[in-house]
Amino acid sequence: MESSTSRPTWRPRITLRGGVAAVGLLALLAAVSAPAQAQGAKPFFSGKTLKIIVGLPPGGGADAYARLVQRHLARHIAGAPSIIVQNMPGAGTLRSVMALAASPEDGTVIGTFSSALITEAIAVPERVKVDFRKYAFIGNVSEDIRVCYVWSAVGVRNWQDLRARDLIQFGATATGTAGNVDTAVLRNLLGIKLKQVLGYAGSAEKRLALEKGEIDGDCGGWNVIPPDWLRDRKINVMVRLSPTRLAGLDDSVPFGGDLLSDARDRGVYDFLIAPERLGRPFMVAGKVPAERLVTLRAAFDAMVDDPLFLAEAEKLGLPVMPMKGEEVDRHIAALYATPADLVARAKAIAGD
Repeated sequence: MESSTSRPTWRPRITLRGGVAAVGLLALLAAVSAPAQAQGAKPFFSGKTLKIIVGLPPGGGADAYARLVQRHLARHIAGAPSIIVQNMPGAGTLRSVMALAASPEDGTVIGTFSSALITEAIAVPERVKVDFRKYAFIGNVSEDIRVCYVWSAVGVRNWQDLRARDLIQFGATATGTAGNVDTAVLRNLLGIKLKQVLGYAGSAEKRLALEKGEIDGDCGGWNVIPPDWLRDRKINVMVRLSPTRLAGLDDSVPFGGDLLSDARDRGVYDFLIAPERLGRPFMVAGKVPAERLVTLRAAFDAMVDDPLFLAEAEKLGLPVMPMKGEEVDRHIAALYATPADLVARAKAIAGD
């Protein structure tokens, strides 16, 4: 945070010369009074309703974070607007991004989606026709720390058991979502003989399928794994996909990047899991007026430091590892600068 410094008071030297002096004095008084008038103006967001469009169904991590933001962001926006959440799943969250693109570009519509769509847009632009550099990010609430696990009753206890398994079934949603990228990494980079069962709308549905025995395992956010699954050892965690270490996770669980000895494979792995660092992003249209973007970014930054926000996040088991909007923009620009050959290989791996 930049430190504030006091500024020396500057007082204009006025020399009055007849009628010119009177006109000059009036102009000066008008200029001095203008900021006070502006401060008294009604804030743009006063009386407005902001909408957060969520690209995934209720019950999952993206929805949980969106509703947490809904309850706290307005308190930090001048004018204290009301905020509503609209779930709009479809096409790997692309539907929600398209809806944001078609919405008013005045700062009243905010989008949050599967961050895996960012690398999908880079690797498969013919399918995901979105340039995320043309959007404006107000911030990222937290890294999406992801793991892959298997239901204990399946009998797969650890990574070595998983590697030796002839076939394992994981759930799948739409192309481009984080879960699908994770399973592609398992299958095509880490050598797991894995079959995906299609047709699940989101992580909540996949959790139900796992409990019913329809699938053997899944990859997902650590924070949305039901506490009783961990407490009662209903699942065995196979691998940690994110580099960030997790409290409560056994150190014997390997990090996926460490399982790759080839530097080129590791480069592809890092590209494909990069969206997990950008896990819970919130963005507005790129043409939102600059002063409103500044307002929203400042409100977002204040919110993620707010003790009330942090207390509720902790109560809900939602990690908060925030990133400023400007930093999200820089990470996305760096992803778009990834060498073409690496992107091509990532496309082949994730799209298989």
